[in-house]
Amino acid sequence: MIIYLNGEFVPETQARVSVFDRGFLFGDGVYEVIPVFGGRPLRLAEHLERLTRSLAEVRIDNPHDRSGWESLFTTLLEKNPGGDRSLYVQVTRGVARRDHAFPTGVRPTVFAMVNPIVPQNPAVLEQGVAAVVVDDHRWSRCDIKAITLLPNVLARQEALDAGATEAILIRQGLATEGAASNLFVVGDGVIVTPPKDRSLLPGITRDLVVELAQEAGLPLMESTIPEQSLRVAEEIWLTSSTREILPVTRLDGRPVGAGVPGPVWRRVHGLYQDYKARLRETA
Repeated sequence: MIIYLNGEFVPETQARVSVFDRGFLFGDGVYEVIPVFGGRPLRLAEHLERLTRSLAEVRIDNPHDRSGWESLFTTLLEKNPGGDRSLYVQVTRGVARRDHAFPTGVRPTVFAMVNPIVPQNPAVLEQGVAAVVVDDHRWSRCDIKAITLLPNVLARQEALDAGATEAILIRQGLATEGAASNLFVVGDGVIVTPPKDRSLLPGITRDLVVELAQEAGLPLMESTIPEQSLRVAEEIWLTSSTREILPVTRLDGRPVGAGVPGPVWRRVHGLYQDYKARLRETA
């Protein structure tokens, strides 16, 4: 793999980051993940807007303007050819002696790489996945795509230990999102997703799903989701850039709805696949 690190494209075995990098010492940085289909990044403008916002919220200077990021990504994709891929970019505050206070006169560390997107197992699309409900122990600024992900890691591992794929997080009685995904439920035929606030990450795939459903005339609303609503939901979905729209068919060991991916999910999943096909056609 050829990666980008601080202005250079180098083999991954030659990449080096200082032990004094604040990303290593404090988790002081942000990141972004951008899926690429047919050589075209999905909603690149929206991903770069979110990256810009995350950087601004943690007060790290954006190392590139939009054209600079686009040029970087284009070159990186050319150096790592393949099918469907994802771009991972991480920006930390930079290298400085360990001190909680922001250092002065340092340049952000910029790292980017390309990973293949593994096609979804057909069995998942036919059978769905399992999820568990866990308490949300994260900080209060989940709207920032920060690299400090230890609570998310612990929640995901709790799900894996229970034989599930993902953890759905509960804060003050309300479902916020998954450990690494946004949340949708279907009740009485209506699609519901939590409104965007500081308790969850504003997902690009989430927003695309909302847009596609609305364009198709499907009833959808942004509203809080009490934990009890998960227990009686007809359908539950989890969305993310690389896993797309996962149907949850078992929650805490019990069936969700009929225990198979539901008809509303199948409709929206089809709309999403059509959107990807159009993206590839214009590549």
